[in-house]
Amino acid sequence: MRGSAIKFIKYMEGSDKRFVVPVYQRNYDWRTENCKQLFDDLVRIVKRHRRSHFFGSLVSYFNHDGEHEEFLVIDGQQRLTTVSLLLLAMHDLMKQGIIKSRVDTLQESIFEEYLVDKWQKEDTRIKLKPIKNDQKAYGKLFEDTSEQIHGSNLTVNYDYFYNRIQKQEITIDELYDAICRLEIINIQLDDDDNPQLIFESLNSTGLDLSEGDKIRNYILMGLPSKQQEEYYDKYWNKIEACTKYDVGSFIRDYLSIKQQAIPQQKKVYTNFKDYTDSGDFQVEPLLKELLAYARRYQTLLEGKTSYPALNACIYRLNRLETTVTRPFFLEVLRLYDEKKLTVEQVTDIFLTTESYLFRRNICDLPTNSLNKIFLMLHREIIRYDESDTDYVEKFKYTFLSKKDRVRFPDDEEFAEAFTRKPIYLANSKNKVYLLERLENYGTAEDKDVYRHCDEGTYSIEHIMPQHLTPTWQKELGPDYKQIHEEWLHRIANLTLTAYNSKYSNRSFTEKKTMQNGFEDSGIRMNTWIAKKDIWSLKELEERSQYLGNRALTIWKKPSTDYIPEEKQLESYSLDDDADFTGRQIMRFTFKQTDQPVNSWSEMYQKIIQILYAQDNSVIKKLAFSDEDPIGSHFSADEMTFAKSAEISDGIYVWTNNNTKGKLSVLNRLFKLYNEDPSGLIFYLKDESDLVADVPGSRAEQRRRYWTYALPVIKQAQGDDGIFHNVNPTSENWVNGYFGMRGVSICCVANSKGARVELYLQRNEKAENKKLYDILVSHKVEIERATGMPLIWERADDRKMSKISIQNSNLSSETEADWPKMAQFQAEWSKRFYDILVPFITAK
Repeated sequence: MRGSAIKFIKYMEGSDKRFVVPVYQRNYDWRTENCKQLFDDLVRIVKRHRRSHFFGSLVSYFNHDGEHEEFLVIDGQQRLTTVSLLLLAMHDLMKQGIIKSRVDTLQESIFEEYLVDKWQKEDTRIKLKPIKNDQKAYGKLFEDTSEQIHGSNLTVNYDYFYNRIQKQEITIDELYDAICRLEIINIQLDDDDNPQLIFESLNSTGLDLSEGDKIRNYILMGLPSKQQEEYYDKYWNKIEACTKYDVGSFIRDYLSIKQQAIPQQKKVYTNFKDYTDSGDFQVEPLLKELLAYARRYQTLLEGKTSYPALNACIYRLNRLETTVTRPFFLEVLRLYDEKKLTVEQVTDIFLTTESYLFRRNICDLPTNSLNKIFLMLHREIIRYDESDTDYVEKFKYTFLSKKDRVRFPDDEEFAEAFTRKPIYLANSKNKVYLLERLENYGTAEDKDVYRHCDEGTYSIEHIMPQHLTPTWQKELGPDYKQIHEEWLHRIANLTLTAYNSKYSNRSFTEKKTMQNGFEDSGIRMNTWIAKKDIWSLKELEERSQYLGNRALTIWKKPSTDYIPEEKQLESYSLDDDADFTGRQIMRFTFKQTDQPVNSWSEMYQKIIQILYAQDNSVIKKLAFSDEDPIGSHFSADEMTFAKSAEISDGIYVWTNNNTKGKLSVLNRLFKLYNEDPSGLIFYLKDESDLVADVPGSRAEQRRRYWTYALPVIKQAQGDDGIFHNVNPTSENWVNGYFGMRGVSICCVANSKGARVELYLQRNEKAENKKLYDILVSHKVEIERATGMPLIWERADDRKMSKISIQNSNLSSETEADWPKMAQFQAEWSKRFYDILVPFITAK
């Protein structure tokens, strides 16, 4: 076996070479997302002037029995096949005259050096020979397009490259140059090596780099060696220490904050690259911010603040393994670092969250929605008025306003569940947590219950034993069987002791009076028990009520007088088990896309289009095969369905199914795409608002205004204007979108006037400020064009920024003002689009 570093293109070079994929290899299974990552890497090579890019290893065995210089590809066939598809797409585009190269011979060179041997007959000229089914699909790509096998991954990925190259993010010559910079470790096996055994070894052994390792290499590897060492010592080593060397989990929470979507654990590195590519990636500012968040993350892992109550709460939450809260808590700690919250306010937020989590656990509410709740919580709080003022009160209001499966259980529900639930059968960590709180809450003389339980010194004692003796049967009375069955595992019958084995199933009097019995116990909760003479149904009921009241004190439900000016939409995710029949969807968020919609059908179509753009191979396969039951919902023939919508490229989806059916298809698609269904959020009109449009109500008045105004606004914009898909609403605003993520033109109508805004609302605050700064740098030019001063709001304390024009002499509550109001919004929405938008879309 021999190995050496080599340019990948050099390995492929030579018309007489043949690359054969052995039959024991898997089929070609790279998806569009893998091809996107490769192409993105090639663009980075060009734009960041990288001299080389490591592309992995390639293991091959020279076949002495082959007619040509033939190599069996033992490992690396996915990369070899993908680059071949990319080169073929480049060749075809140049041959068809769609893309032109500065080098006249590039098209011919690619084809004859890397793809075919022109001297051979048709059936043997192609250099790469995949396994059987892939070989047929690959061969068809060299023929007429009508012969292509559209359900094959090879065809799908070829189409992806063919279409993306035409966007010309870089020139065809730069793309070829980037391919030439790909480096591999070329490992060639000797005659004595067994290719099959080596293949099995390569695919069963070895430890992959962690996501954190990949991110470290990505950030530091391109820097000069001296700067690498400086940044490693100054930032990265500290980040690793703060996160207890689990950098991947930390970055996952960091990205959740920045992108408002939770990356899959195995895709953290890929998501991180996408995130840094979406803005100006400057190494040191990024590392500074990562270190600041890592120090907050360390607080969540270790506590160690100057406030004991906060430290204790953090410790308890860690014992409960509540990692889902971390993205939200990181933002709370950021506000503390920025002096916007006091440590007392932070502690209040943490304790309220602890109560929310424990009450939900006791009431058996599902946990699968918690990821979404805490991912979106900070954003929900800010959204009320686009500020972080009154943060704690807005936080409490947000919790209290949640309904159904995400509700904050009220006192009645919680106390009922707390006293009736068979606590002893609960998860061990939850039992110990509960008893520790009952023992230590409200006293400075607390006991280290966790340590004693961990070491086995303390254990949970059934006061009425699990096996009743005749003495216990007599003490409980004639209904002892029913009492035992109902009360055995409830909290009223449980306590802590270090002498469980000695208590055994002794009588209550013996447990109370024996050495180290309840009367002699150093555990506070046993004091109440020791005051009783017997242990019967009466005592169980008394203790149940006592502990239920104590639980309401320990795990308080918050209260607040805060009421937002505008009612917020209810939110659900795709994985919520909820009935949406008759519910009106207003908008959705998915993959950093926040879009208003008018119907479930519109949402359904847009989500499928997003998935298709991400990786069209999945849906194309469904449209061209019957292997999956949901394939019947897709077709390449528009006439297949009576009612359908085109996704793209002549692929159609059936849309005449009900809402439940649509969500069922989306759930299945998310599994095929390996997407987390909690990442798709629906925003619905409150059920109580569905009857709000009654004559004379504010909602009805707004809907009537927009019914009047939107035709006027649309006429000013033209048939394909930015408001052409917008329908009347009962909100006081409508948004017009023009294909630029997180940027819209908003028309606002209320009792205090009419307003038009260019609204910058991307998830990343820095991106909004960057777009704003571009515009403000042209302020004089813009206001000269608009003919009057505008209202400029950078809003450094908030995520969004906006530029607006206001007419305060009009009111939506006065119908006589509607013509002037609509005309004002029509005129200025067009001016904003014509004058402001070109300054940022050109960047």
